[in-house]
Amino acid sequence: MFKQLEYSVITVMMEHPPLPHTSTKMAAFGHTFPFYAGPKPTFPMDTALAVIITIFLTALVTFIVILPGIRGKMRLFWLLRVVTSLFIGAVILAVNFSSEWSVGQVSTNTSYKAFSSEWISVDVGLQVGLGGVNITLTGTPVQQLNETINYNEEFTWRLGENYAEEYEKALEKGLPDPVLYLAEKFTPNSPCGLHGQYRLAGHYTSAILWVAFLCWLLANVMLSMPVLAYGGHMLLATGIFQLLGLLFFSMATSLTPPCPLHLGTAMLHTQCGPAFWITLATGLLCVLLGLAMAVAHWMQPHRLKAFFNQSGGEGSVLEWNPEEGGFLSPRYRSTAESPEPQDIPLSEASSETCCKEEHPREPDCAP
Repeated sequence: MFKQLEYSVITVMMEHPPLPHTSTKMAAFGHTFPFYAGPKPTFPMDTALAVIITIFLTALVTFIVILPGIRGKMRLFWLLRVVTSLFIGAVILAVNFSSEWSVGQVSTNTSYKAFSSEWISVDVGLQVGLGGVNITLTGTPVQQLNETINYNEEFTWRLGENYAEEYEKALEKGLPDPVLYLAEKFTPNSPCGLHGQYRLAGHYTSAILWVAFLCWLLANVMLSMPVLAYGGHMLLATGIFQLLGLLFFSMATSLTPPCPLHLGTAMLHTQCGPAFWITLATGLLCVLLGLAMAVAHWMQPHRLKAFFNQSGGEGSVLEWNPEEGGFLSPRYRSTAESPEPQDIPLSEASSETCCKEEHPREPDCAP
């Protein structure tokens, strides 16, 4: 019944459109356009990104708590390794769920909603990620036409999700015209071809980044074992896979000419976003660290092992050094450097006493 009523109202409005610079109001909806719900409240940042940041910050705080137990110069080396490793892992995960691989923003005057000739002054933002599109619409000022114009809508194409269905739901909700216009450009049936282009790039780039994350995990495991050379190789592989992901994303998104995005009196242009550049910086960092470890393992293996607090030779023993933090920061010394055990002769009185205590009934211990 409600659907029939909605269709009948829309038909009447199409036959008798509102006069210019007037708007149809309905008191039951708080003086807003009929059948258009207000903008839903939004979280200040992406929830997936917030969870990833929280997890890695918790791990960092945990390591900092135990930092006072390490004394001497090894404290600085240990903190540097932990911070660098957590930063690389957090970046790989965060950019995989980020929606800022390709971004664009423009300020313009455009129509607000269907069946209305009202124009508004807004800032329109477009963020394209590996898993979908995020569109923002913010009024300048926010309060216009007796409404709060502040929208943040997401349309995804991840595995198991249908972009076309999400777009149809947005049409049923009656979202503003700029949001629907940009979302329509990424539909599968759009002549721009952006859906297949960015969807293919997102799927394969995400898969490559997951391989980079696996290499990061293996690098951490190997660097905590006496196989530093292989740990450096895995760190190098981590950077190479990140750079390969960037290369594939750039190639896949440049196969077709850019689609013009006209919004009112302005045109929206997109460029590489923060996620792209931070991935590039992290990939180069991993490559440089991997190459540095390979060179150090070839030229100064003992210093490399000292930096990672590992043994300097095969026949090494663990020596406790209170100045270096006890067993939390062990100091290794080779068996060649260790003093040879010496036989300390016991005095005759002490020998008889020990003999009586251990073997009281033997005749040799009798006085």
